[in-house]
Amino acid sequence: MNTKVYLSVVALALAVMACNGKKDKQLSGGIDVSNLDKTAAPNADFYQYACGGWMKAHPLSDEYGRFGTMDLLRENNNTQMRGLIEEVANKQFEKGSVGQKISDLYKMAMDSTKLNKDGMTPIEPLLERIRAVKSNAELSALVAQMTREGLSPYFSVFVSADDMNSSMNIVQTYQGGLGLGNRDYYLAEDENNVNIRTKYEEHMIKMFQLAGWSEKDAQKAAADVMKVETKLAEASYDMIKMRDPHANYHKMSVTELKKQISGIDWDLYFSTLGLNELSELNVGQPEQLQEAAKQISKGRLDEQKSYLQWKVIDAAAAYLSDDFVVENFEFNGKVISGVKEMKPRWKRAVAAVDATMGEAVGQMYVEKYFPVAAKERMVKLVGNLQKALGERIQKLTWMSDETKQKALEKLDAIYVKVGYPDAWRDYSGLEIKNDSYWNNILRSNEFDYAYMLAKAGKPVDKKEWLMTPQTVNAYYNPTTNEICFPAGILQYPFFDMSADDAFNYGAIGVVIGHEMTHGFDDQGRLYDKDGNLKEWWTAEDSKKFEERAQVLVDWFDKIEVLPGLNANGKLTLGENIADYGGLQIAFQAFHNATKDAPLGNVEGFTPEQRFYLSYANVWAANIRDEQIHYLTQTDVHSLGRWRVNGTLPHINGWNEAFGIKEGDPMFLAPEKRAEIW
Repeated sequence: MNTKVYLSVVALALAVMACNGKKDKQLSGGIDVSNLDKTAAPNADFYQYACGGWMKAHPLSDEYGRFGTMDLLRENNNTQMRGLIEEVANKQFEKGSVGQKISDLYKMAMDSTKLNKDGMTPIEPLLERIRAVKSNAELSALVAQMTREGLSPYFSVFVSADDMNSSMNIVQTYQGGLGLGNRDYYLAEDENNVNIRTKYEEHMIKMFQLAGWSEKDAQKAAADVMKVETKLAEASYDMIKMRDPHANYHKMSVTELKKQISGIDWDLYFSTLGLNELSELNVGQPEQLQEAAKQISKGRLDEQKSYLQWKVIDAAAAYLSDDFVVENFEFNGKVISGVKEMKPRWKRAVAAVDATMGEAVGQMYVEKYFPVAAKERMVKLVGNLQKALGERIQKLTWMSDETKQKALEKLDAIYVKVGYPDAWRDYSGLEIKNDSYWNNILRSNEFDYAYMLAKAGKPVDKKEWLMTPQTVNAYYNPTTNEICFPAGILQYPFFDMSADDAFNYGAIGVVIGHEMTHGFDDQGRLYDKDGNLKEWWTAEDSKKFEERAQVLVDWFDKIEVLPGLNANGKLTLGENIADYGGLQIAFQAFHNATKDAPLGNVEGFTPEQRFYLSYANVWAANIRDEQIHYLTQTDVHSLGRWRVNGTLPHINGWNEAFGIKEGDPMFLAPEKRAEIW
């Protein structure tokens, strides 16, 4: 877990042409007019105008709560990975080789006969281990062992860079232990959250019964879990506070931890984890950890055992017999996301192999699907975007020269990763055996956890990648001041070697600018060029930034995404700033790149118009109301429609390109527009 990586989640599947995935229908300027809805007015609803044709051509299938260009791209990647994995699965490999591990795990995930024959048998040893606990004093070691196994009851422990000393890794605690993930599901009293709590308890009762509990005992166990998880939720930080790095930094010695948070045998806990020499750590959210310790040491033992057993059942459900898998989908798919149909078994199997041995799959993927020319062009684009951002920083009227100089130093220090890592991960220590699917997942979890813990107290490896090459995504990491663009995002249709700069700067160019801007959003700006959480702004400049950022907070707070449900401007501020900055930077870089050879009109659209159409098509998607509720409550990104209609009114270039004027529905007076980067 790395809580300080700002992902361009929703993956920026930059697909102007994603509706068909065929180059022969691509126009020379990169715009497919069938993606448009020309019955809509661009000055009234630009999202519908730019994406309506794509949305009509891609109605939601039962398999999705949201389907957009990013999902189409992931479908293509899944098909490619399936081909690679099945090619391996059809060959014989020496025991202990990566090929054997990929082959055996995939076959086990696909073997419905064995999975259904095994039923709940694979989790019985873990459930029995919990039943055997005789006192709260035994829980410290048990909780630590479950954490090693990837079950993370009560709270999480992970290793990542020290915010105040970013060159070194440090052990950190992080609030967690909630089956529903977000604290608001337990505490909010609106109709949607109350309904989800009710459905969650019903779901737990069914799952406990599948695991052998009587109906009466299952009802009690579910009530126990709700009691424990609600207590943890009450002590947890909300998502807005979790975005404040200062509020989540509490470095202390282990001696001090023992004084501040008693109730857990910390020596036993850390030794069970494998951290025998630990001397200091960062306690991310002390209040939640205090409540976790209280539950472990003083909570009713039968309630804690029910909670721990639920952590096993819930984590294992997707890897057991079909009755567990189906019930797991009924709640997490249908209730939470509005999905009507489960993904086919092969997709779930591919996802499991990808999650377990991602870099091994990535190595095959890069060899077959990633052209060197794409990496070379991408590196050039990044350089052009860096130059454009530097130009914009130098011309800012609201920032002092002192802060500008340090901002430029940070920009110059950004570490760029493109395509795939220089060295591949070694999976020789991972054991894949022919016992059960779930047991292999457990071994993989322990393998990954030991890999992470081995970094504790050691220098940060800036060459390490936090995403696999086949991932359709990108990220900025503030503690290493790096931007990363995996191979998965550097392919047609969102990055097209045959399309002109109006298309590519509007699509992948905005992604590059988006990730760069994360270094200067409301969170990223708090880290210096070396990745340390350290003030480098003048007090006056910080105040001016906050005032300008508040414009976007207020603007997005007013957006009604469903009747009675508004967007959350504070939660999405970092991503909204990154979208705003990405658009501004990429547009300037686009003009810089074409100033000596201006592009002409295509299909009646100017190059500037095609730039913004390309950006809008990135977010073309259909989405169910359940997903809108879920994402609005849990996602730091604005919904796709509002990454277009919410952001573009603040962009002078878009207003000029489409002649937006006073009186138009999407017109925003210049003095009311955000002006940041």
